[in-house]
Amino acid sequence: MSEIIELITAEVPGNFKRMDFPWSHAIKLVHEGRAFALSAPAKKEAPELFYPNIPVGIQKMCFFVRKDSQWFYKGPLSLTNLQIGVAKDASLEELNGYMHEHPEQFQLQPYHGRFLKQNINKLIKRRYDAFVFSINSTLLELKRLNLLGKIKSAGCISEAPVYVACSSAVNYLQTAKYISKKFDIEMLKLAESGQLDTILNKYNAGFTAAELIDYGNMKVEIH
Repeated sequence: MSEIIELITAEVPGNFKRMDFPWSHAIKLVHEGRAFALSAPAKKEAPELFYPNIPVGIQKMCFFVRKDSQWFYKGPLSLTNLQIGVAKDASLEELNGYMHEHPEQFQLQPYHGRFLKQNINKLIKRRYDAFVFSINSTLLELKRLNLLGKIKSAGCISEAPVYVACSSAVNYLQTAKYISKKFDIEMLKLAESGQLDTILNKYNAGFTAAELIDYGNMKVEIH
């Protein structure tokens, strides 16, 4: 998704500087108007922000286990007695109720740049039985670490579109509306040129440009 975002922001007025923060802190900064935009939240994670119509990706949250594990996710009841790593503040749809009732089974960690590597290492060292994260990001990190043969996906929880969301704080609201509209226009241009599908195929995203546009359920006139 970062490659798509970079292409879009290059065509949008303004000087954008990327900053990395723990996920919950990043949401807070954008919500309070101390930063302008947040990369790739689902709407349930930060409902107070201002969103464009077209998402930048579709996030599929899945369980990952060691290669020798026989366990596979078959609904919340299949989690009994497991220790599970989860990103703090992540919205896991059908798991939210179970997590509230069984907090002792979940090891919550702030989401930051080292989150995936730390979770992979903890899983390999058997400090817990599984962790939950975006399937695309996890598979890319496993490939980078040359660990695809040691960890596998064991079922998925939810699928949700993710966006570049802007601050709805008073000092940014009008700019947010303008930038969000421009974002939709540039996403349509990328889709119609075929460039968006080329990028998605390169990363084996598991969804198409047409699916992203369909989530927007809109028509934007391109000038």
